[in-house]
Amino acid sequence: MMVDFFKRHPLVVMIIPFGLVFYFIYVGIGWNLWVSVSDWKGLMASYNFQGFDAYLRMLNDSTFWISLKNTLILFTIIPICLLVGLFLAIVMDQGLRGTNLFRNLFLLPFALSFVVTGTLWAWMYNPANGIINSLFRGLGWDFLVGTWHTSQQTVMPSIMLALVWQFSGYVALVFLGGIKSVPQNQIQAAQLDGASTWRIYRRLILPQLKAPMTTAIVIIAMFALRSFDFIWVLTGGGPGYASHTLPIQMYKETFLSTRFVYGSAIGNVLLVLVLVLVVPFTYQNYRR
Repeated sequence: MMVDFFKRHPLVVMIIPFGLVFYFIYVGIGWNLWVSVSDWKGLMASYNFQGFDAYLRMLNDSTFWISLKNTLILFTIIPICLLVGLFLAIVMDQGLRGTNLFRNLFLLPFALSFVVTGTLWAWMYNPANGIINSLFRGLGWDFLVGTWHTSQQTVMPSIMLALVWQFSGYVALVFLGGIKSVPQNQIQAAQLDGASTWRIYRRLILPQLKAPMTTAIVIIAMFALRSFDFIWVLTGGGPGYASHTLPIQMYKETFLSTRFVYGSAIGNVLLVLVLVLVVPFTYQNYRR
């Protein structure tokens, strides 16, 4: 009886999941916006509107500006991942032996959690016995031996290298799927016209990869903004504030310093950053 009812009224079935999504996402966002302009102190039963003091405080908070700068720096991995992923996709498209094996190997880093990735690269970057410094010493390149993730000069490049390693394989598979979706008759027609392989990729295939590229950009951007656990495990936001990002500052302000209002304000800045950087790509993809 109940099954028949749901079959006749399928929209009723969607009420529960829609309600859960609305409550945990949109109500949560609304609550966070209210907290950022209130005087709420965690477990207080009452709280009052106090204006935009938390946002005004950011203007004079040097740590916030450092965190914002480092967060924006992380977005530079997007073009790097796109270039590396496109190169790997083109190589795999050549039908070389072992391509299926390499597909799985390229996807493996993306399947790892940020905690595992952070732990792995912390070991690889270890100044004393990490695999990177050990390799340089073995090759006699002692001038390249360094304190990669514990130096203020190299900590952000070290983080970016690890993230490129984690995301490039996924981007390669996204691009490979786009390449395989190009109609074969178009490629064959170009070959009959005497077009070289490079010209086919540049003039025929690459223009049709805009949708996969948009997908890859959105995914990388979202994960770059959510890389709190990776950076926390790898560097803890240090040395000093050299790898401090907005998620790390939000965590410290909210849970370590119990400044809930200021932590909520930083979270809202992060939300605006997501909307500004991700929504335009999603909208363009939707229009196509």
